[in-house]
Amino acid sequence: MTAELNPDIEAFINRWQPSGGSERANYQLFLAELCDLLEVPRPDPATPDNRENGYVFERTVKVDLHDGNSTTNFIDLYRQGSFVCETKQGVNQQGGEDLLSSTMAAAGKQQKAGHGKRGTAGWDKSMQLAKKQAERYIKHLPASDGRPPFLLVVDVGYVIEIFAEFSRSGGNYTPFPDVRSHRITLEQLRSDEIRQRLQKIWTAPESLDPARISAAVTRDIASRLAKLAKSLEADGHSAERVSGFLMRCLFTMFSEDTGLLEERSFTTLLESLRKEIDFFVPSMEQLWATMNSGGMSLQLRRKLLRFNGGLFSDNEALPVNADQLELLIESAKADWRYVEPAIFGTLLERALNPIERHKLGAHYTPREYVERLVLPTIIEPLRADWDAAVAAAMLLEDNGKHDEAVKTLRGFLYSLCQLKVLDPACGSGNFLYVAFRELYKLETEVLCRIAEFASTQSGKRQLSWASAIRTTSFFGIDINPFAVELAKTTLNIAKKIAFEERKATVQELFAQ
Repeated sequence: MTAELNPDIEAFINRWQPSGGSERANYQLFLAELCDLLEVPRPDPATPDNRENGYVFERTVKVDLHDGNSTTNFIDLYRQGSFVCETKQGVNQQGGEDLLSSTMAAAGKQQKAGHGKRGTAGWDKSMQLAKKQAERYIKHLPASDGRPPFLLVVDVGYVIEIFAEFSRSGGNYTPFPDVRSHRITLEQLRSDEIRQRLQKIWTAPESLDPARISAAVTRDIASRLAKLAKSLEADGHSAERVSGFLMRCLFTMFSEDTGLLEERSFTTLLESLRKEIDFFVPSMEQLWATMNSGGMSLQLRRKLLRFNGGLFSDNEALPVNADQLELLIESAKADWRYVEPAIFGTLLERALNPIERHKLGAHYTPREYVERLVLPTIIEPLRADWDAAVAAAMLLEDNGKHDEAVKTLRGFLYSLCQLKVLDPACGSGNFLYVAFRELYKLETEVLCRIAEFASTQSGKRQLSWASAIRTTSFFGIDINPFAVELAKTTLNIAKKIAFEERKATVQELFAQ
């Protein structure tokens, strides 16, 4: 829902849109009035030594230098446990001057035309420098403060860029909620949804963590499935047969919520079997046989693609009673786009008895534990290389070497796509899943940046959304064959989710 002619919002936009070139004079007033608009408290008054202030302008932070000395820097706006905010101010008119311009002039350096003008490479470079500066401040915050989940870069009177890092390790902050919508313009403040997002960044930042949303949905579904598994085992079915049956049900539920199957088609089929429960087994087995081979499905009245990976090569369905069918229907009604793949690991555990579980080392690994390993070992070094590539490309662009700038970015893209990941004890593929998603997300950022560089030369975005990152570059080893099948399924889920996100990103970029 979008607010219509809200006088407070319109007054804020009309007041700040004409501003330009006076970031140091304007930023505190702009952010204070933004707080009023969002209905959150304004920052607290500063104290003589405000290193203890939890919510304040100009928060001091001690930065250690390479020579062993230290210096005191100032965070433009800081809210402990929520965000670090760094401000800049670009200009819309030619010849205007921003903070980058004045800084370079003070250093006796000549600045090329376009620096600071919004929509140019110079403005983008200024925003990038602001982000890096904020990241440096975050790394030097006292350990007692912890690391904030959000980083904001504000071009006063123009845009707010949002970056997030929910592991709270102080690593690389990435566009939030994604690369296509992390930049909020003043006009977008008319949207209730946008203002609520900003309000939560101030007051309840953890509520925006996608992993928490996924965990809540996953727990709800897992409780139903655990009850169903116990009931089916009580009917005399082995744990392994129950897990295989539930895996096929789960992936089919996931498929209808992510576009692999017609929306609600599987849920509708399950609901139709309430009065014809004797048809449950043949209906499921015929559907899964079709999903395994591809072709016309009589059950869904649709032509289906072939689901490779081997999950449906065994299409056995177990007979269910009315109560068990209801548990399946309630699980299918959930939004499976938010389900954590870790649920598959839970089912893997059910397929192994306690002795085998101890012997194999199989266990459920929560997503946050996986990220603590994947992010620092794989993603953070790659993002450091990417930042270096962007800096080099911007320098080349400033010197008129456009083709070399694009070549530099494409060189990083090529090296990224050559990467291979191995998990020698993959279980259900949780580590591989997170690694794939994070690499695919980084690749999307790279493609978008290449498109931005190309558009500065041609005036038109040119972006291919085909991915060079393949699931075949991710390898897993496990002595349990069922675990291997689960890992394949998990990676297929990762590929589908990432593909849909990439598609939406590119469609929005082309629409701009």
